[in-house]
Amino acid sequence: MRSFLNLLAIFVLAAAAFVSAPVETAEAGVTVKISRSSQTMRVYVGGKLRHRWRVSTGRRGYTTPSGSYRPQRLERMWHSRKYHWSPMPHSIFFRGGYAIHGTNETGRLGRRASHGCVRLSRGNARRLFGLVRKYGRGGTRIYIH
Repeated sequence: MRSFLNLLAIFVLAAAAFVSAPVETAEAGVTVKISRSSQTMRVYVGGKLRHRWRVSTGRRGYTTPSGSYRPQRLERMWHSRKYHWSPMPHSIFFRGGYAIHGTNETGRLGRRASHGCVRLSRGNARRLFGLVRKYGRGGTRIYIH
């Protein structure tokens, strides 16, 4: 009986240690927060702000959808079939045909200019793409408000 109680005590202590251990959260990965009102993107890695960039979201007549998303697909180079085969380097698709991607039209960053996608400078799109690849689609969360 005594060995059973010792074994039970060891089990209880192990369970208590497991329950009190830190839990991996979404903060351990990449969090992207896009503000349509300020046309900015903040990128957090492990819960810490790593980048703050200007973006362009949907112009009048075109909406960038609000919500919480996970990346669905990554494409190093994509061309829009819908909009004149426009290049979309380092695309992170988050809802159907909507993506975060690089643009050559950097003079428009900081104001609404897209057909609904979220545009970044090409260098920043490459950095974000690399982070999403490193932490994985499941380790990345995209918030648009």
